[in-house]
Amino acid sequence: MEDSIGPRLYSCYKCRNHLALHDDIISKGFQSKNGRAYLFTHVRNVFEGPKADRQLITGLHTVADVHCADCREVLGWKYEKAYEESEKYKEGKVVLEKFKIVKENW
Repeated sequence: MEDSIGPRLYSCYKCRNHLALHDDIISKGFQSKNGRAYLFTHVRNVFEGPKADRQLITGLHTVADVHCADCREVLGWKYEKAYEESEKYKEGKVVLEKFKIVKENW
């Protein structure tokens, strides 16, 4: 097997736009409406939609959908504000849905 060229990362499943490094994953234990999702400290090459309050499994949060900067696909969401103290660690972090991202350099 060949050595990988560059860091392990995740890309948009539609257009292969680079989104996040494997090292930026905080948790792989998140759930979305469509299945598993990963929490990242940083993502790149995305833009945010409007902020909205949503009642999620873990309580009320202000979130913004995260879109691929190239193909505009919705890939997940960013936590803007958490209302419960135990959820504050999510603020500023981004969740990407597992089925919307692909691994590169693995």
